Amino acid sequence: MTDYNYDNFSSDDYDFDVAAGPSVGTKAPDFDLITSAGEKRRLLDFKGDFLVLELGSITCPLFQSRRTIMATLKSEFDGIDSVVLYIREAHPGASIPSHKTARDKRACARRLQDEDGEARTILVDDFAGSAHMAYGGMPNAVYIINRDGCVLFRSDWNNPAATKKALGALVQNRPISAKSYFRPALPLTALRTLSRAGKGSGFDFLKSFPSLIWNNLVKRNLRILFNQPEKVSRDTTC
Repeated sequence: MTDYNYDNFSSDDYDFDVAAGPSVGTKAPDFDLITSAGEKRRLLDFKGDFLVLELGSITCPLFQSRRTIMATLKSEFDGIDSVVLYIREAHPGASIPSHKTARDKRACARRLQDEDGEARTILVDDFAGSAHMAYGGMPNAVYIINRDGCVLFRSDWNNPAATKKALGALVQNRPISAKSYFRPALPLTALRTLSRAGKGSGFDFLKSFPSLIWNNLVKRNLRILFNQPEKVSRDTTC
């Protein structure tokens, strides 16, 4: 990959076989970011016992498919903060192209808030994607981090049911047993998201669709099936 803010999506922009980013039981990277409203904030400066960090963009069908469920976590569980890290456009098109400036990125984050009704705090990554790459570089990863800054749960692709199960275990001080299998985006949401991005977005997605299915729905899910979650507790230190 030569251009972080690519103009055309390709599955070649991602390494689906390597789990990059902080692993469970290690320290989560911290960054100085701004919110979609323009306020400065440290990524790990959060209230409560746990931070649920989801990566996403307005042109990511997976992220758009999961937003409604993820928005309910803060009301379902006591002592958590839930935020979105806005990254590069997953599937840029003629109507929502790749970011050419940091201002473009902030504008898309504001659209996510104003047009799509995203109620969680949106933290905007820098133009070069420093935080995104530090957290593995995937389009819709999710992390749960405790007050000590330790990663307690991570998934390269957010599966809200698994994320909720992991949170429930942590809140009740039980070991996490959730396995976060890859689940495709809702078809209607995918169609709406790619159409909104504009010409080129859907075509680029369809070209890579066989590779995405093989690498994630098949290979990744088989790896998850035969691997056991690492043992951590809510009070894990690192």
